[in-house]
Amino acid sequence: MLARDLPGVPPGSRVRLQGWVHRRRELATVTFLVLRDRTDLAQVVVRTGAGHAASDVLPVVPPEETTVEVTGTVTANPQAPGGVEVTGVGDANPLITPLTDPAETPPVELWRPALTAALPTLLDHAAVAWRHPAQKARWEVAAASLRGFRATLDAAGFTEVCTPKLVGTATESGANVFPVDYFGRPAYLAQSPQFYKQQMVGVFERVYEVGPVFRAEPHDTVRHLAEYRSLDVELGFVRDHRDVLAVLRDVLAGMADAVRASGAADRLGVDVPQVPDKFPVLHFADALELVGAPADEPDLAPEHERALGEWAWAEHGSDFVAVEGYPMAKRPFYTHPEPVDGQESGGARWSNSFDLLFRGLELVTGGQRLHRYADYVAAIEARGEDPASYATYLEAFRHGMPPHGGFAIGLERWVARLVGAANVREVTPFPRDLHRLVP
Repeated sequence: MLARDLPGVPPGSRVRLQGWVHRRRELATVTFLVLRDRTDLAQVVVRTGAGHAASDVLPVVPPEETTVEVTGTVTANPQAPGGVEVTGVGDANPLITPLTDPAETPPVELWRPALTAALPTLLDHAAVAWRHPAQKARWEVAAASLRGFRATLDAAGFTEVCTPKLVGTATESGANVFPVDYFGRPAYLAQSPQFYKQQMVGVFERVYEVGPVFRAEPHDTVRHLAEYRSLDVELGFVRDHRDVLAVLRDVLAGMADAVRASGAADRLGVDVPQVPDKFPVLHFADALELVGAPADEPDLAPEHERALGEWAWAEHGSDFVAVEGYPMAKRPFYTHPEPVDGQESGGARWSNSFDLLFRGLELVTGGQRLHRYADYVAAIEARGEDPASYATYLEAFRHGMPPHGGFAIGLERWVARLVGAANVREVTPFPRDLHRLVP
């Protein structure tokens, strides 16, 4: 029996629960044990009066966080969680059987409604801190988001793929990779599945992946991690990046719906966004003008993102705004340029790419990719590199690739913004950053 199902059990029924001792409250004649399992809390009543000595209770009711099995009778009590509690029969107490040795005192008070310990303490003791119901609900938001992500793409004819996380060359740039010794040869932890998911478009046409990515960037900010979960999507036969943006809209709507259905957002008291039928879209040049930034700025600063988020809400009532047409100089070499007068141009300043901002923070980067072999050779040579070093990647483009594009969502950043966490580490069970490699 799960604690979640207890309110639906007729009073007088015998039940067996298993979980953790969440809270133990000792009064003069009764001890209340609050049991926590994976679904909810349940109250268990142990009587110490009427022939039950207090000294007999302590062995029966183990310390908080001890795992136990409780067998007793369902009894109605409007003041108990769910309106019912577990008691014994007659003068007998419910049977409480410890399933392990008595637990040591937790490093954080898990029975309190909110965790009040400082973030470093929570991270140092993550294995225990994540047991707190409110903290656990944050990852339930993430898990629901993953279900919604997969379900939406499965329904749209996408195939889930798994790509290598040990690679022989860098994806984006050589300065931001973690090198490893691969049987005496140099290798790297993958910065993204970009090259592989593009190649798989040539196989399945529509693909997605959920997996870790690694960025050796010495950021020490509230929004960056050295390892995070990336939700990657790539699709073929697009007209331009707007087709990609339309799929992104459906994916985020599916993720938001799944979070609502999970109930985790309600338990946290957070507002799940309504994803509009179409995102408000600004060109990068117009976005710079709107926030009062110089026209030659190569990227949006965090304060610009916040200002654009405020504009999107004020003008469109939207938590989201897409900024398209980022400068080609700031986008990876595989990015498709924005056509000039309707014609493709290798000298275009702007790109067919976008960032999607969610509540004033960059959440997604995406766009249209190059798909012609000759364009790739030219783009790589323009970087001063030898196309031969990309031979295995370019093979797919030598044998026919459709116009395609894709995007990547940072799971932890999505959850942090959704639940209002000030730091992305608050929603990451075991974060890896500039300073942290354990636990």
